[in-house]
Amino acid sequence: MKKIILAAIAVMTVGFASAQEQTKKGKYFIEGNTSFGGNGLGNTGFALSSEDGETQWNIGAEGGYFVMDNLAVKVGLGYGDEGHDVSKFSYKVGAKYYVINKIPFELSYTGASIKDADENPSYLGIQGGYAWFVGNNISIEPGIRYNVTLNDNYGTGKDVLQFNIGFALHF
Repeated sequence: MKKIILAAIAVMTVGFASAQEQTKKGKYFIEGNTSFGGNGLGNTGFALSSEDGETQWNIGAEGGYFVMDNLAVKVGLGYGDEGHDVSKFSYKVGAKYYVINKIPFELSYTGASIKDADENPSYLGIQGGYAWFVGNNISIEPGIRYNVTLNDNYGTGKDVLQFNIGFALHF
C-alpha cells in the first residue's frame, strides 16, 4: 500500500512541475475544444450535430500567450455551417488564468457573423475546469462554460451552458 501511495505522489509531483513550467510568462499555447450543449452560435471549437435532417458542424481553434505566470490572453476563430445554406464565422477574445497551475478560469467575449442575418449574436462567457498535463507540452482540459447573451433581440436570445473538453499544445 505504501508503494502505491508513494507512486501516486510521485506522479502528481511530476505533473505539477510540468504544469508550472507550461504556464510561465512568455509561453504560448494552441487549443482545440469540443463543445456539448448550447446552440453552437459563437463556437470556436469542434462540433457536429444533426437536427431535423440537417447536419450542423463547426471547426475552430484558439491560441494564447502568457503575459505573466499563469495568466494568458487568448484569441479564437471558428467557421461552421448551420444547414439550409447558413454559414457562420465566430471569433473570441479573452483571458485565461490558471489557479495553482491546474485549475483554469476563463473570461471572454464571443461573437458570430451569420450569413444574411440582420443581427448577430454575441456573448460574455465564463469558464472553469481542470488542466491535466499528460506530457511536457500537452494538456487535456475538461470544463463548463456559461455564456450570457449580450443581445436579447437576437432570434435565440438565450444564455447558453456548454460542457467542453479542450486539448492544448504548450510551447
